Amino acid sequence: MRVLLKWLLSAVALLFVAYVYSGVEVRSFGAALIAAFVIGLFNVVLRPVLVLLTLPVTIVTLGLFLFVINALMFWAAASLLDGFQVTGFAAALLGSLIYSLLGVLIESALGGLFAQQ
Repeated sequence: MRVLLKWLLSAVALLFVAYVYSGVEVRSFGAALIAAFVIGLFNVVLRPVLVLLTLPVTIVTLGLFLFVINALMFWAAASLLDGFQVTGFAAALLGSLIYSLLGVLIESALGGLFAQQ
């Protein structure tokens, strides 16, 4: 139940990112659901590999390169999907930052919601 709720809230967060930032476009809630799934899948499968491969750069930049990796995951998902578009890398960087902040809020809310039961 928690995973399904997180997926739905992540899709809503993606729609919110598209609403507040013009560099990100989501055509429908269905497209947002698919995009949230693909971004989550990329974060589970590809992100750990990229973090490991870029560990020296991440250490030198004191972890700031992780923002670039997040933006690449966001941009890669947009390049694969039709209903989800990002205008460029800078838009992917800002869009992924907003999406990540909303993701932290979602995790916090779900942690509080499911901890009470």
